[in-house]
Amino acid sequence: MQQISLKGVKRVKGVYKMLELLGNRQQELLKLLLKHKGGLTLEELSEYLKISRNAVRQHVSALENNGIVTEGISRPSGGRPEQLYVLTDEGKEFFPRNYSWFAQLMVESITQESGVTGLKEKMAAMGAGVAQQLLSQNGALKTREQKVEKLSEVMEMLGYNTGSSTVDGDTSTIEAVNCIFHNLAMKKPEICQFDLALLSTFTDSTVNHEECMAKGGNVCRFKFTSKDKK
Repeated sequence: MQQISLKGVKRVKGVYKMLELLGNRQQELLKLLLKHKGGLTLEELSEYLKISRNAVRQHVSALENNGIVTEGISRPSGGRPEQLYVLTDEGKEFFPRNYSWFAQLMVESITQESGVTGLKEKMAAMGAGVAQQLLSQNGALKTREQKVEKLSEVMEMLGYNTGSSTVDGDTSTIEAVNCIFHNLAMKKPEICQFDLALLSTFTDSTVNHEECMAKGGNVCRFKFTSKDKK
């Protein structure tokens, strides 16, 4: 399985929300840089956008400060080299990519080849594998409560909208108000085995899925208890 890294996930999420606040001119600028992968100079952006070089400079500076645009290579021009500007990896993530369509194809393919039971087992294996990778990156966590709290942070960064975990005695709870697999889970409830295996393996706990949005619930509520608890 490919190594999982959460570096930058929170940053991308925050910048993505900011895209909604960008003016039309800045959105046009980003589309130009997406089209011209090698980058464009301020002068070229000015010409495309039909605005002054100073105005372009202000837009680019704002986008640079937010990690959306960065300086690319300098292009020889016969005189002073021309500075090119390009999209960062975070900037590229602003543009729609139909991952859900691809994910649905993969799920259907697994179901056709291995059946519903095979899909359930595959989702559980994937969740456990991701959990092991996250554990290797968070070796300082010792108690179940620490692991649940860290997992809540990870889920928040990935888009589950969990907030902080809660503790009641020796029981911890995570509530997610957004299911990142919701459409798939509505069609294939076996998808939830990914979450359950991830949560259980990472925290070394018994996880009770008390409420599930794919089954009509308002939230996905996961309750963690010790595996030794009767």
